[in-house]
Amino acid sequence: MTPIKTRRDGAIFEVTLDRPKANAIDLATSRIMGEVFREFRDDPELRVAILTGGGEKFFCPGWDLKAAADGDAVDGDYGVGGFGGLQELRDMNKPVIAAVNGIACGGGLELALSADMIIAADHATFALPEIRSGTVADAASVKLPKRIPYHIAMELLLTGRWFDAEEAHRWGLVNEIVPGAQLMDRAWELARLLASGPPLVYAAIKEIVREAEDAKFQDTMNKITKRQLRTVDVLYSSEDQLEGARAFAEKRDPVWKGC
Repeated sequence: MTPIKTRRDGAIFEVTLDRPKANAIDLATSRIMGEVFREFRDDPELRVAILTGGGEKFFCPGWDLKAAADGDAVDGDYGVGGFGGLQELRDMNKPVIAAVNGIACGGGLELALSADMIIAADHATFALPEIRSGTVADAASVKLPKRIPYHIAMELLLTGRWFDAEEAHRWGLVNEIVPGAQLMDRAWELARLLASGPPLVYAAIKEIVREAEDAKFQDTMNKITKRQLRTVDVLYSSEDQLEGARAFAEKRDPVWKGC
């Protein structure tokens, strides 16, 4: 039985990590996830992805320690997108929504941090417990201080304590909290909203954000102005850019073609 279930509906691609009992990720599962998200990235018909976990208790607890005990190397081949198939996948220029349906800890929280937006069920809980076993939450150490206040990120990294959805929302880690029974309905509602938007603009936004991470403001602005970013150049040479202007002038909804 495959640990990854996918569902396509128009421009929306739902990915469910369904690996009982806890949706932990071993090397083989990570490689499958990488191929799945690469398929999403490279399919021009798909515009938005939703990532969730199977069941109601676990989103993902991270690395499969049982698989590790059986020989999976922690520095093994995670596949094209790194751990979980998403956090190191290059040129992911489409929106990804994480619908956290339960426990998200360790690498599972890092996986959620790889999404652009996080919606949490009201019973979801979070932690980075690696510190307690003498290991480092490497991806979270990079990503978490960029998502929430630095001093809070450091507390969570250094103590490994658990926190609930309400606290995650208070610090800005999650965009919103919904009752568990409504989680996927809300995720699809948001995905439909994004799928109706301009895909070339989304791609430009995501590339600009990545470019700006390690650059000075003016350096990034110069690249945008000079069209040195591929997605920006594509956007400003596209039919969609003209369509947006025409629709505004004609007081109608634009029809985005992604070209």
